[in-house]
Amino acid sequence: MENQDVNITIIDRDGVTHKIEAPTDMAMNLMEVVRSYELAPEGTIGVCGGMAMCASCQCYVLSDTELPEMQDDEEAMLSEAFYVKDNSRLGCQIPITPELEGLEVELAPES
Repeated sequence: MENQDVNITIIDRDGVTHKIEAPTDMAMNLMEVVRSYELAPEGTIGVCGGMAMCASCQCYVLSDTELPEMQDDEEAMLSEAFYVKDNSRLGCQIPITPELEGLEVELAPES
């Protein structure tokens, strides 16, 4: 089966737009993609290792992309995080799937 990459736009904390291709066959999540492309300085994103225990990978979803429903632990974390908006999600809770084609997110400020 052919590897399917999805096109994602990520606006980093400096306001720079990165159009990247993320693999859907590696069970990665959005936070890991940001890390692998080094779109945030080491140690400022995914601090808890993707357990929804910190909000270092918070991002704002700018596109109408259909995302998996927010689970309780993500909701609880965002209720305590800084700079939260209506469209905030934790990047570690968004798996990279073919449905994310065209996703556009902006990384939340470092808190």
